[in-house]
Amino acid sequence: MAAKNEHTEASGGTHKFPPLQVETYASQLVWLALVFVALYLLMSRIALPRIDSILEDRKRRIDGDLAEAKRLKDESDEAMAAYEKSLADARNRAQTLANQARERDAAEAETARKALDAKLNAQIAEAETAIAGRKSAAMTNVQGIATDAAAAIIERLIGATPVPSEVEAAVADVLKR
Repeated sequence: MAAKNEHTEASGGTHKFPPLQVETYASQLVWLALVFVALYLLMSRIALPRIDSILEDRKRRIDGDLAEAKRLKDESDEAMAAYEKSLADARNRAQTLANQARERDAAEAETARKALDAKLNAQIAEAETAIAGRKSAAMTNVQGIATDAAAAIIERLIGATPVPSEVEAAVADVLKR
């Protein structure tokens, strides 16, 4: 401390803060102006143009990205619309094919039904013919049996043999009713 006191006393008294010394105001103002001008020139010529170019590049990149995003969105919207249209077309084609297949199957079933009906009708006609033939044969046999039975009953009742032609005529008359 003693050395400090000697230095302060040697310089002429108490030490003041340098920026507050009135004797150095002029030189401080000159240096302030020189440093301000130098910093201003440095900033305006070097730093600010670089920052400006960086901001412009960033703005251009963002604008380009936004334009690309819009283009891609438009493409995806177009692709989606095309997909939905093709899906609707495919559904329509599938519906048409299903309808055609249903109609074709119905026509085939109808053809098969008609063929089966014709076959069954032919079998029914054959069966009816066979039944009619058997009925006719049975009726012939029935008429003969009825004639024989009637002749036997008359013979038993009256004790004499009836005329066969009269018995046959009577049985035929009864069977016609």
